[in-house]
Amino acid sequence: MGLLDAHLVPAVDGVAYGLLLFVVASGLSLAFGTAGVLNLSHGMLYAVGAYTGAELSDGTWGGLLLGLAAGTTAACLVGAGLSAASFPLARRGHLAQALLTFGLALIGGDLLIQFFGADDLPVRVPAALDTSVSLLGHRYPAYRLCFIVMAVLLAAFGTWVLVRTRVGAAVRAAADDPQMLAATGYSPRTVHLGVLAAAGALAGAAGVLGAPIIGPGPGTAETVLMLSLVVVVLGGLRSLWATFFAAIGVGEVQTLGVSVAPGLAPYLLFAAMAAVLVLRSRLAEPATGHGTDGPVPDPLGRLVGHAGVRLRRVIRRARPTAATATGPAPAGSPPPSRPGRLPSGAAWRRAAPLLLLCAALVALPGLLDAYTISLAGSALALGLLAVSVTVLTGYAGLPTLGQTAPFAVGAYTTANLAAAGWTMGPVQILLSALAAAVFSAVTGPAVIRARGTTVLMITLAVGELTSAAVNQLKSVTGGADGLVGFPATQALWGGEDLFEEGELYTYALVVAAVAVAVTLLVLRSPAGKLLTGASGAEARMRASGHPVWRYLLVAYIGAGALAGVGGSVMVTVQQYLSPADVGFEIAAFALLAAVIGGTTSVVGALFGAGLIVATRDWVAGAWPGHGPLLLGVLFVAAVYLLPRGLAGLRDPSGGEQDPTASPGPRDEPPAVSAPSSTSAPSPVGKAGP
Repeated sequence: MGLLDAHLVPAVDGVAYGLLLFVVASGLSLAFGTAGVLNLSHGMLYAVGAYTGAELSDGTWGGLLLGLAAGTTAACLVGAGLSAASFPLARRGHLAQALLTFGLALIGGDLLIQFFGADDLPVRVPAALDTSVSLLGHRYPAYRLCFIVMAVLLAAFGTWVLVRTRVGAAVRAAADDPQMLAATGYSPRTVHLGVLAAAGALAGAAGVLGAPIIGPGPGTAETVLMLSLVVVVLGGLRSLWATFFAAIGVGEVQTLGVSVAPGLAPYLLFAAMAAVLVLRSRLAEPATGHGTDGPVPDPLGRLVGHAGVRLRRVIRRARPTAATATGPAPAGSPPPSRPGRLPSGAAWRRAAPLLLLCAALVALPGLLDAYTISLAGSALALGLLAVSVTVLTGYAGLPTLGQTAPFAVGAYTTANLAAAGWTMGPVQILLSALAAAVFSAVTGPAVIRARGTTVLMITLAVGELTSAAVNQLKSVTGGADGLVGFPATQALWGGEDLFEEGELYTYALVVAAVAVAVTLLVLRSPAGKLLTGASGAEARMRASGHPVWRYLLVAYIGAGALAGVGGSVMVTVQQYLSPADVGFEIAAFALLAAVIGGTTSVVGALFGAGLIVATRDWVAGAWPGHGPLLLGVLFVAAVYLLPRGLAGLRDPSGGEQDPTASPGPRDEPPAVSAPSSTSAPSPVGKAGP
C-alpha cells in the first residue's frame, strides 16, 4: 500500500499527460491516415496554441476561454496553410512531405520565438483551478484533474463528429475510397484542407489546455512531435481507442516510468516504437518476401531474371539512345558505344562536376579566411554523412532519418580514442568506421526488411535511442555537456598536432576524398549494380535467386561505416562534441543534403551539405538569431524548386523516384497497418494514399 501511495501522483500525472498526447496525436493520425501527410510540423501547431493561450492567460475564466478560442483558431489557420503547401506534393511521396513540413516547422518555430521570446512563458490559470485538492490522501493540482475531464470531453466530441456526422463520413471515405468520394461530388482538395485544418485545431486546443502541463518554450514543438509519433505508431491508424490506450501508456512511461525506473525510461518509448514497426513490417511480408534467402521455385521467373535482370533491367533505367529514340542512325554516324560505357564526351560531361568540385575544394584555403575554412571542414564532415544517406536512400531504396546514429558512434569513438592517447588520424578513422559498421550490423536487420515510410520511422527510432544513450552514458559521452579538451589529432604517426584551420581542413579534405572515391568505385562496380537492381526490381532479383536482404544489409553496414568516418572528421575539425551535433536536426539536414543533390548523386550530396552549412553558419551570421528561419526556407525551396535535386537540372529526364512515393514492388503500408473491412468504423482511415 505504501508503494502504491508513493506512485499514485505520478500515475495520475501519466493519465493527464497521456490524454494531452491523445488529443495531439489524434490530429497527427488524422493528417497522416486520411490526408496522407507525414506532418513533421505538428508539434509546431501545438506550440502555436500553447504560446497564444499563455499570452492571453490572465488568471480569469474569460482569459482561458479567449486563449482557447484564439489558439485553436490560429492553429486551425496554420493547418489550412499546411494543406495548401503540401497538396501539390501528394504524388511525390512522404519523403518530400516530411522535408517540407520540417522546414515549415523551423520557420514557424523561429517566428514564434521572435514574437513571444526565447524564454518559457508562464501560464496563469483561473484562481479556482490554481490550487490543489485531496486525492486519496495526497494533494494534487486541481487544474490537472480539470484537464483530464476537458480532454475526455474534447476527445468524445471529436469522435462523435468523425463517426456520427456527414463530415466524419466524408473524412472516412477520403481514407477508404477517395475516387468514390470524388464521384459523389466532394472535392478531394476540400477534404484535404478540412482534415489538416481540423488536425491543426486539435493540436492548437491541446496546446492551450496543455500549456500548464507541457509549457510553451523553445523545445516544446520537438518534444510533442516525437511523443505524438510514438503514440501514432504504437496505436496504429485503425481506431481512436488504440490511439487512446497507446497515449495513456506513453504518458505513464513519461511520468510513472521516470519515477520507477529512471535509467530505463528514456529508452522504453522508442524501443517500443521500433519493435512495433519491425513486427508490422514482418507481418506485412508476402510469402516470397524479404525473408527468402534462396531461389524462389519459379522456373519462368528464374529465366526472366537471368536473361533480363542481372546486367540490364535491374541496373538503372537507361536513357534511350539516339538509335532507339529516333530510329536507325544516319549513314556515317559513329558506331554506338559498348553497353555500360559512355562515349568520351559524355564521360567528361559526367565527370565535370566532380572535377570542378575537387578544384574548388583544393583552392579554398587560399581564398577564404580561417573561420570560413573551418566551416568548410564541417561541411565535409556533414557531406560524408549526406553521402551515406544517398547510398541508402537513392541506391538501396531505404530512406533514413537515423544515420546520425552511426555518425555519433564514429564521433564518440574518435573523441574517446584521442582522450586515451590514440591521436593518429588514420587509426582514429579506421576504428571509428569499424565501430560504426558494427553498430549498423546490429541495427541493420531491424531496418532492411521494412520499406517506405516504415523505414523512416524505424531509423528515426534508432536515432532517438542513440540520442538517449548519449545523454545517459556520461562516462563515455559526457552527457548533455558533451566532450571537450581531448588531444588534437595527428595526421601521421609522430607528426605534429593539427591545430590550424588550414591543416584541419586539409586533413578533412583528404579523408573525404578517399572515402568518396571508395564509395564511387563500389557503387559503379558489379556489387553496386546489384544493389541498384535490388532497389529497382526486387521481385525479379529474388526470382533470379539473389539474396536481396544480404545486399541491403551490406549496403547498410557500408553506409554506417561511411557515416562513422564523417563523425570522426567532425570531431577532428571541431575539437569538441555535443549531443546537438548528432541529434534529429542533423539527421534531417543530411537527408535534405541528399535530396538537394539528387538522391543518387554523391557529388550532389556534398554540394547540398556545403549549402546547408553555409546557410546555417555563414549566411545566418549576417542575421543573428534567424538560422532556423533561413534553414527552413532552404528546406521549402529545395522541395519545390529541386524535385529531382541538382542532378535533375543536368538530366531532367533522369533521377530516381522518392523511395516513399508511388507504390512499387518494394512498398508496403507506411508505418502502420490499414483497417480491414471487418474492423470497427475508423475515424482516421488507412495509411496514406
